[in-house]
Amino acid sequence: MRIIAPLCASLALLASCTSSDSPTDGAPAEVPGDGGDSVPFHAIAADEVVSFVGTEPFWGGEVNGTALRWSTPENPDGETITVSRFAGRGGLSFTGTLQGQQFDMAVTPATCSDGMSDRTYPYAVTVQVGAQQLSGCGWTDRQGYTGGE
Repeated sequence: MRIIAPLCASLALLASCTSSDSPTDGAPAEVPGDGGDSVPFHAIAADEVVSFVGTEPFWGGEVNGTALRWSTPENPDGETITVSRFAGRGGLSFTGTLQGQQFDMAVTPATCSDGMSDRTYPYAVTVQVGAQQLSGCGWTDRQGYTGGE
């Protein structure tokens, strides 16, 4: 349960986000990329390729439409799965099945470092594969990372 709770919290943020810093008139605080109270997250267009990377263990890949490629050092070419995209209020989620296990990935706006390079990424990525939770960083073909190669 401790493993699933942080991902559930991340996914809940995608579905609805309010803040203790909400205006006193009761209106929800604006979320970056949200565009308003009822508009889904739109900072990443549906046709953008979302790339992601994580360490310890190393993993990464990309989402292009409904195809997500997942790679690890043991499988550098990766495995491609079909995912569904959900635009919540504070980011995106992608869900599917990887090697017979539920796969959930949340992509949220946040300055992110992979801890291994001088790169700074525009998105934090949380992945849940079965019982394993992973944290990493993401970028898109239109919103790249900054720093080293």
